[in-house]
Order: sequence, then C-alpha cells, then structure tokens
Amino acid sequence: MKTIKYFMMAAFALMTAMSFSACSDDDDNTSSNYEKYQQEVDNTVKAQKQSTRAILLVAFGSTWEQAYDTFDQIKADYQSKFAGWDIYLSFSSAICINNARAGENVAPKDYYDPEHWLTAIGKAGYKQIVVQSLQVIPGEEYRRVRDTYVKDFMNNRNGDFSDEYMKSLDLNVVVGTPLMAEESDAEALAKVLNEESDIKAAVSQGIVAFMGHGNPEGYDYYGGNIRYLQLEDALRALNTNYYVGTVDMDDTYAENVLEHIAGGTFDYQVGDVSKTVTYAANASKKAQLYPLMSIAGDHAHNDMADEDDEESWISLFTAAGIETTTYEKNFKEVCWKNLPAGEGYIPALGERSAVRELWMKHTREAIAKLNTEDALSTPTTAPDEE
Repeated sequence: MKTIKYFMMAAFALMTAMSFSACSDDDDNTSSNYEKYQQEVDNTVKAQKQSTRAILLVAFGSTWEQAYDTFDQIKADYQSKFAGWDIYLSFSSAICINNARAGENVAPKDYYDPEHWLTAIGKAGYKQIVVQSLQVIPGEEYRRVRDTYVKDFMNNRNGDFSDEYMKSLDLNVVVGTPLMAEESDAEALAKVLNEESDIKAAVSQGIVAFMGHGNPEGYDYYGGNIRYLQLEDALRALNTNYYVGTVDMDDTYAENVLEHIAGGTFDYQVGDVSKTVTYAANASKKAQLYPLMSIAGDHAHNDMADEDDEESWISLFTAAGIETTTYEKNFKEVCWKNLPAGEGYIPALGERSAVRELWMKHTREAIAKLNTEDALSTPTTAPDEE
C-alpha cells in the first residue's frame, strides 16, 4: 500500500547510498566517500564519548516524524536508566537512514547503520559493548544485527582494529534480544499491554486487534513468527476480545483476523510448529486497532489506519460492519512533540514506558552475561602456540 511513495523513497535512498558504498567506475572516489562517512560517525562518537562502556540500540528505522520522537524517548530512557554507559541509536534500513538525513518535512537527523557505529565504537576504544535489538520478534532484522553486523565486528572483518584490542573484547561484547525472544516474553508483553489504561478501556468496550509485522513464511528466522500466536494466546487468556495479526505472514492478515472474529477452528503451520486454534464468534461491532511494532510508521498509518485504502485494516474491518478506530485521544504518554493538543494519536509499543522497560530488562540480562561464557568471543583469543 502507498507503493508510489515507497518506491520514490527507495529510489532516493538508492541514489544517496551509492555515494557511500555502491560499486562505481571510480573505486577511489567510492572508497573516499565511504571513509568520509565513517569519519562522520567516528567524530560523533568522539564528541559524545564519556565512558568505556557503550550500548548501541539498533532499530529498523522509520520515515515518520512521530517515530523519530519515539526513538528519542527510547534513547532518553536508556540514558536515564543505564548510568555509566554511553548510548547510541542506529537504523539498519538504508532507506530510513537516507530519508532521515535528507529531512522530509522535519529537521535532518543522522542515525547511521550498525556497521559504521560499531567501527566507530571500536576505534574509540570502548571496553564493553552491548548491542540491543529494538526488534519485536527474532526475525530477519534481528538475524542481520546478530549474525552480520556484530559477527563481522567480532571477526574484525575490515581489519580496523589491532589483535590486542580484539583480544580485549573477548567476552566483553553481548547482544540484547528482541522484545519477544521467547514464549515467556510474549506472556510478559501480554500482561503489560493488558494493563495499559487505553487498551484496558478499549478491550472492555469491544474488540482490540494488534497489527504485527512478521516475516514471510519462507523466511521464518529463529521461529519468530510463532510469537504472534503465543502473544494472542496469552492476551486471550486475559480477555477474549483480543486478536493479533500481521502484515507480512501468509496466514494472519486482517482478513484472517476477521475470520477469527467470526469464529471457527483454524489449523496453522508457523515455521516448524503446527497449531490448531478455535475461536468463538465475537458479536462485538466495535474495534480499536493498535500497531504491534516499536514505532508507528508506514505500516501503522497506511496499512492499518488509511481509510482511503480499501485494503487497509480499518477499511476491511469497517466493510465487515465493525465500527473501527485507529487514532485515539486518550493515550497518556504522547511523545510526539509536534502533535497538536486534542488530536488523535497512534501509540506504538515504543511509546509505552512499560514496554520500553521490557526491552531494558533484556539489556540488563545481556549486561549480566559480560565476562561469562554467554558473551561473545573473538577469533584472535585462541591460546598462543608455545
């Protein structure tokens, strides 16, 4: 949905990214631009470095102003709760990085990618490093964070660091897991969401449906997609007005959520897990939709809330005869600085302080692994031959 806008942004991002890292006929110029970009990140870290310990928050990113303010709030929370740690925030999406840098109706902002951040953090000589995923499930984006960015850094892929420095990082680098890394995390999130005042009020009056992202079924990394059904199970144990769907899985689009609302028994194959779910018919004719994502960006505003798009969730729910809302006025933790008073708001997971605390819990658990066998090792730490 909104494909014209998406492809325009993608084309712009591609042209911008080419100046830093794409192949060209002038290899020297490409290398020079890459080095200039890295120097920008190096200078940012040098200017902000106050400690020997760093936490790098890694999000996919966004192209929405509201989301930028959400990320500011997340970073501010980390700065207040993790004294003695320097906090940095990165986007893994080139499109989002370049859109933020260009400034689309907002002041330009630099987020940079995890590879350049980690290189700068290493050059600055940090002794302990935590890379915290701001993803919701252990899916494709988390795989990139853990198995590409961090692994390449620990392998000193570009040869940026001395063997001595790499040896010093042995067991001093850890990765914080996504919001719903385990089934127990899905259960914890369900309890938190059910206690949010706006959600509690909405579910007492009718249906509450959450829109997650998900991974395509052929790319169900680490079995992350099953977390959505586990979250729904946990939520429905609290109130049967809850439903969970996604925008990027074969079996849980809005149409399927509406089928669940109508009632019936459904068989699912999610990754390696087979699951049969039975829903009683729900007679409610009122619904509130929420994004089950860290920020309210394109998916929340377009795929979920765009009344002019006949394929959006709100359009499909309305067509099914359910009075449906997406924006709301009673959310208490609005952090979008430019939201006019009294206007509606789409609160995402990162807007909620109680949910942010769950991510920070994962960071604390990661920190507890430092200097243990659960931390990451570097290839240069093998015993020297005598």
